[in-house]
Amino acid sequence: MESPFQMISEVFQADYYVNFSIERLDGSVLLTLSNDDGVTVKRFIGADQWRNREKLERFIMSVQLGLAIENGEASPALLASMAQSSRTASTQARN
Repeated sequence: MESPFQMISEVFQADYYVNFSIERLDGSVLLTLSNDDGVTVKRFIGADQWRNREKLERFIMSVQLGLAIENGEASPALLASMAQSSRTASTQARN
Protein backbone atom coordinates (compact mmCIF):
# COMPACT_ATOMS: atom_id res chain seq x y z
CA MET A 1 0.00 0.00 0.00
CA GLU A 2 1.24 3.45 -0.80
CA SER A 3 1.72 5.91 2.02
CA PRO A 4 -1.61 7.07 3.45
CA PHE A 5 -0.28 10.62 3.53
CA GLN A 6 0.70 10.39 -0.12
CA MET A 7 -2.82 9.13 -0.95
CA ILE A 8 -4.42 12.08 0.80
CA SER A 9 -2.00 14.54 -0.79
CA GLU A 10 -2.69 13.19 -4.28
CA VAL A 11 -6.43 13.62 -3.82
CA PHE A 12 -6.34 17.22 -2.62
CA GLN A 13 -3.10 18.81 -3.88
CA ALA A 14 -4.61 20.05 -7.14
CA ASP A 15 -6.86 22.46 -5.23
CA TYR A 16 -5.28 22.85 -1.79
CA TYR A 17 -2.02 23.10 0.07
CA VAL A 18 -1.87 19.90 2.11
CA ASN A 19 -0.19 19.86 5.51
CA PHE A 20 0.11 17.14 8.14
CA SER A 21 1.19 17.64 11.71
CA ILE A 22 1.46 15.27 14.62
CA GLU A 23 -0.79 16.61 17.33
CA ARG A 24 -1.39 13.76 19.72
CA LEU A 25 0.68 11.00 21.27
CA ASP A 26 -1.89 8.38 20.21
CA GLY A 27 -0.70 8.63 16.59
CA SER A 28 -3.42 11.00 15.42
CA VAL A 29 -2.41 13.47 12.76
CA LEU A 30 -3.96 16.83 11.92
CA LEU A 31 -4.73 17.35 8.24
CA THR A 32 -4.93 20.97 7.15
CA LEU A 33 -6.12 21.94 3.69
CA SER A 34 -5.68 25.56 2.73
CA ASN A 35 -5.70 27.75 -0.35
CA ASP A 36 -4.83 31.33 -1.13
CA ASP A 37 -7.86 32.46 0.89
CA GLY A 38 -6.69 30.66 4.05
CA VAL A 39 -7.44 27.46 5.90
CA THR A 40 -10.35 25.53 4.43
CA VAL A 41 -10.32 22.27 6.41
CA LYS A 42 -8.77 20.99 9.61
CA ARG A 43 -9.50 17.36 10.44
CA PHE A 44 -7.90 14.86 12.77
CA ILE A 45 -7.03 11.50 11.27
CA GLY A 46 -6.97 8.83 13.93
CA ALA A 47 -4.14 6.28 13.81
CA ASP A 48 -6.66 3.53 13.11
CA GLN A 49 -7.92 5.54 10.10
CA TRP A 50 -4.60 6.20 8.42
CA ARG A 51 -3.37 2.66 9.06
CA ASN A 52 -6.42 0.99 7.49
CA ARG A 53 -6.98 1.53 3.76
CA GLU A 54 -10.77 1.17 3.90
CA LYS A 55 -11.08 3.62 6.79
CA LEU A 56 -8.67 5.99 5.04
CA GLU A 57 -10.76 5.94 1.87
CA ARG A 58 -13.90 6.69 3.90
CA PHE A 59 -12.06 9.55 5.63
CA ILE A 60 -11.04 11.00 2.25
CA MET A 61 -14.60 10.70 0.94
CA SER A 62 -15.99 12.42 4.03
CA VAL A 63 -13.61 15.35 3.54
CA GLN A 64 -14.52 15.52 -0.16
CA LEU A 65 -18.21 15.48 0.71
CA GLY A 66 -17.77 18.23 3.30
CA LEU A 67 -15.93 20.37 0.76
CA ALA A 68 -18.59 19.72 -1.88
CA ILE A 69 -21.37 20.71 0.49
CA GLU A 70 -19.49 23.83 1.53
CA ASN A 71 -18.97 24.76 -2.12
CA GLY A 72 -22.61 24.06 -3.06
CA GLU A 73 -21.68 21.06 -5.20
CA ALA A 74 -23.34 18.30 -3.18
CA SER A 75 -25.80 17.16 -5.80
CA PRO A 76 -27.66 13.85 -5.51
CA ALA A 77 -25.48 12.50 -8.34
CA LEU A 78 -22.29 13.29 -6.38
CA LEU A 79 -23.68 11.66 -3.25
CA ALA A 80 -24.70 8.55 -5.22
CA SER A 81 -21.25 8.37 -6.82
CA MET A 82 -19.52 8.60 -3.45
CA ALA A 83 -21.81 5.95 -1.98
CA GLN A 84 -21.06 3.64 -4.91
CA SER A 85 -17.32 4.18 -4.46
CA SER A 86 -17.67 3.32 -0.80
CA ARG A 87 -19.56 0.10 -1.54
CA THR A 88 -16.99 -0.90 -4.18
CA ALA A 89 -14.10 -0.29 -1.79
CA SER A 90 -15.82 -2.34 0.92
CA THR A 91 -16.44 -5.24 -1.46
CA GLN A 92 -12.84 -5.20 -2.70
CA ALA A 93 -11.46 -5.12 0.83
CA ARG A 94 -13.41 -8.25 1.73
CA ASN A 95 -12.23 -10.22 -1.33
